[in-house]
Parts: sequence; C-alpha cells; structure tokens
Amino acid sequence: METTLIILKPDAVQRGLMGRILTRFEDKGLQVVGCKLMQISQELAATHYEAHKAKPFYPGLVKFMTSAPVLVLAIRGNGAITICRNMMGATFGSKANPGTIRGDFGVSNSFNLIHGSDSPEAAEREFKLFFKAGEVLTFPRAIEGWVYDLSGGKPE
Repeated sequence: METTLIILKPDAVQRGLMGRILTRFEDKGLQVVGCKLMQISQELAATHYEAHKAKPFYPGLVKFMTSAPVLVLAIRGNGAITICRNMMGATFGSKANPGTIRGDFGVSNSFNLIHGSDSPEAAEREFKLFFKAGEVLTFPRAIEGWVYDLSGGKPE
C-alpha cells in the first residue's frame, strides 16, 4: 500500500469543492488516513515549493498558497500516487480532460485546485512538512476485501 499527500488548494476550499473532491477519492476505493484544514505559512510554502524557487511563477505560487486555508490529506491505496495523479488531470484546468478533478472543476491556467505528490520520495518529504508523527493513521477497513482482490495474499 502506498500513501500520498494531497492538498486541496485555496481555490478548491474557497469554491466549496472539498467534499466533492474528497468523495471522488473515497468513491475510487482509496482510504483517507490523515486530514487537516490549515493555513499555510510563508515559510512552509517556501519550503514545500523550494524546487521552483528560481522559476518566474514562484512568488505568485507562494502568495496563492498562503492566501486562504487548504485541506491537506493523506490518501492510501495500492498505487495511490499514480491513481491520484490520474484523477487530478493535467496541471491546468483548460487542458485537463473531462472526468478528472481539474477537467471537471477548473478553467484557470493559474489556479489548479489540487496538489498531489509525484513520487514516493516526494510523498515522504511532504508528509514531514504537513503532518506530525501520529497524525497519519493506519487502521483496517471492513471493505478492503471488496475494494481489492486479496485472494493472492496481496491487494490487486
């Protein structure tokens, strides 16, 4: 099982899309194992997006991410990183396919509703920024055998 970090950005929170987006992940069969509504500080935004520091969009990105609350999620499932990124769609809503989160809810080429870790290494780094020890839980779900075929001993 893999766990990924998802951030519903200020535009998703301000537009009242949190429940609709979260429902998509749960409907897919993914498990929410951590969740917090928070205001990202300048320092946290700078650290999270440090890889983009030299890019021209960086100041605007930090300003946007600190402009309003975000919903930070830990989502677990077999192949969760790839599944979540496919569900998110192309980076900009105007280019995202219908049926994806950005394709269904976004039109902006600046505001893009959602962030998702792009690798296990990125997820591990990002979890340390947004969650304290013990805030991402591990617990059994009664539906697990109906989400995954467990007959071979591992989830498929």
